[in-house]
Amino acid sequence: MQQPDREAPPSRHEVSASLVKEGSLLTRIPALDAVLQSHEHALGADSTGYRNHCYRVVNLCVALSPDAEKDIEKLALAAAYHDIAIWTSGTFDYLQPSIRLADEHLGRSGQANWAPEINAMICEHHKIFPYRAQPDWLVEPFRKADLIDVSKGFIRFGLRRDFLHDVNSRWPSAGFHKKLVRLTVAEFQTHPLRPLPMLKL
Repeated sequence: MQQPDREAPPSRHEVSASLVKEGSLLTRIPALDAVLQSHEHALGADSTGYRNHCYRVVNLCVALSPDAEKDIEKLALAAAYHDIAIWTSGTFDYLQPSIRLADEHLGRSGQANWAPEINAMICEHHKIFPYRAQPDWLVEPFRKADLIDVSKGFIRFGLRRDFLHDVNSRWPSAGFHKKLVRLTVAEFQTHPLRPLPMLKL
């Protein structure tokens, strides 16, 4: 069952004031933490694994596109919501319900003008080929960052191995990749004709 956000999102001043960076890594992002905390009940035992995945994706995205750091709250919200409906809606066909949750959050927080870009980041993050429609948006670096993480660094898009090691050491998988494998196997068994509904060309 979908769990409603229990906390108001932090203000932009709070986000910038309490953002923590250690070396090249963003280690505390209030906008991301607030959303994940509000859905902690739905995430259950996977809470740490999903949080770590989100932090890895944000840091990989910033590494791929340093300008992304100036839009860190936008990036953080996309990361927080991009897979969330796996847990809140109990489905592997999670893109649209994740987008709906993101839209509800943006409407409550007065950030509805961010919806087109954040929706695209969520909708296209499993796109197989590069996203070219809006090259000034964060959609393509976000897509690459998620693919780097899901592939456990097998695909790197030019990022250094030592940087990936630092990211993975700071935020270990904590069962996230095993969860994806279990879900994928289950989908192949129950929906053999369309086992990965989130993929698109």
